[in-house]
Amino acid sequence: MTRFERRFAALKSAGRTGLIPFVTAGDPSPEAVVPMLHALVAGGADAIELGVPFSDPMADGPVIQHASERAIARGVGLKQILGWVKTFRETDADTPIVLMGYLNPVEMYGYERFAADAVAAGVDGVLLVDCPIEESHVLAPLRAAGLDQILLASPTTAPARMERLCGAASGFLYYVSMAGITGSDQLSTDDIAARVASIRAMSRAPVAVGFGVRNAESAVAIAAFADAVVIGSALVDRLAGATSVKDAAERASGFLAPIRAALDARPA
Repeated sequence: MTRFERRFAALKSAGRTGLIPFVTAGDPSPEAVVPMLHALVAGGADAIELGVPFSDPMADGPVIQHASERAIARGVGLKQILGWVKTFRETDADTPIVLMGYLNPVEMYGYERFAADAVAAGVDGVLLVDCPIEESHVLAPLRAAGLDQILLASPTTAPARMERLCGAASGFLYYVSMAGITGSDQLSTDDIAARVASIRAMSRAPVAVGFGVRNAESAVAIAAFADAVVIGSALVDRLAGATSVKDAAERASGFLAPIRAALDARPA
């Protein structure tokens, strides 16, 4: 079993909803990345999305855009990020790690080379928002190496395409709860609960829901119908003001722990 399969099986057995935080690699500082990853796990993360900085993050709102810009200004790239994952794996062999970003850095790195290096470092999957399933043949070397390709679905996904996504999903299927960019705050669970329920019935992989999740209240609302909740912009915004590695780690765990507690307190 993969790390994702083991983790989601354990969550299902315990009747718990997964919590997947997103952070940008290299922000608030390169030195803080590994301590921050461990702090997120201590705060209750079941898996982690580690954002790969990119100069044109078209699917992201201002908070994550600025985090990406700050990381790029510090020279952060894929080679460093894989090194940080490898260091994280020295003391955490269980928490799944997804690299989330855009196709260009992987293409520049080289698909076969990236696949080999990512697996060796301990990466579990990739979520490349500008590589739709129709173009996913370019990622065949990644899948062949054992990396999950996390696929995106949204409220505007046509039924036939949704069926294809559900059939191809591995790791988990990421359902974007609203049309738009990350950091939006117009979450309406009434509009998406039935949609997610139908997707879960079709998908061969668990369904995680993100976009618009900002706090414990919104996370609990999503947990009523999702296998996992993804939270990004609100966490990235909280980390942006960190003044030291210790501060960044404390902000990460301090932000996540109340959300984990709220999810665990939710009636089954």
